[in-house]
Amino acid sequence: MLLRRFVLAAVAFGLSALPALAQSNDPSFNLVNRSGQTIMEAYASPSSDSNWGVDRLGRDVIPNGRSYALRLPPGECVYDIRVVYQDRRSEERRNVNTCQLTDVVFGQQTGGGQPGGGQPGGGQPGGGPAAQSPQGNPSFNLVNNTGRTIRELYASLSTDSNWGDDRLGQDMVATGRTYPVRLPQGDCIYDVRVVFDNNQAQERRRLNLCEVTNLTFP
Repeated sequence: MLLRRFVLAAVAFGLSALPALAQSNDPSFNLVNRSGQTIMEAYASPSSDSNWGVDRLGRDVIPNGRSYALRLPPGECVYDIRVVYQDRRSEERRNVNTCQLTDVVFGQQTGGGQPGGGQPGGGQPGGGPAAQSPQGNPSFNLVNNTGRTIRELYASLSTDSNWGDDRLGQDMVATGRTYPVRLPQGDCIYDVRVVFDNNQAQERRRLNLCEVTNLTFP
C-alpha cells in the first residue's frame, strides 16, 4: 500500500511539472510599451536569422501604457526584437533570451543604435583610411519615394569589395512603402544600392547608417 501511494504521488508530481517544463522552451512574451507614444510595428526573429521577417502586429498597434502578447513558436529562445514608433523612430533589443522572460519593456530611451564614440565628424567621408570606423547599430528603414518598385537592395560595408546578397530576398518594396533592413551590430559606414523594376539603379556611398533611421530614395 505504501509503495502504491509513493508511485501515485511520483506520477502526480511528474504530471504537474510538465507545464513548467514546456514553458521553459517557449519564447513567447508580452511586449510592454512605456515609451510615451504608440508602437506601430513590432518585429521578433531568432538572432541567428538575417532579416526581421513580418510585422508581428499586423493591423494592430500598441498604445503607450499597454501590452501585447507576442506568440512565438517553441524552440529557439534567443531573439532580436525591433519596434517602430509613430514618429518612425525605431528601437531594438539584441540577443534577448525570451524563454526566461514574461515581459519585454520598451521605454523612454535615447541612443538606440547611436554611435557611442562621440568622435568629431563621426564617420563622414574624408576621414582617411586610418580613421577608425564608428561602431553602433546600422539597421535602418528603407523608404521608397521613387515612384517605382524597388526589386533589389544591397548594403555592404564601404571597405568591402562587393555588394553581397540581395537583402530583400523574395520581397520587393512598392513605391510609398517602408522596409526595415537589419544589419549586424558593429561598423557603421555602408554603401547602399537599390535596383528598380526597370533595372535602373541608385546608390548611396559611405553612409553612417548608425546615424540614420530612415534612408529615403530618391
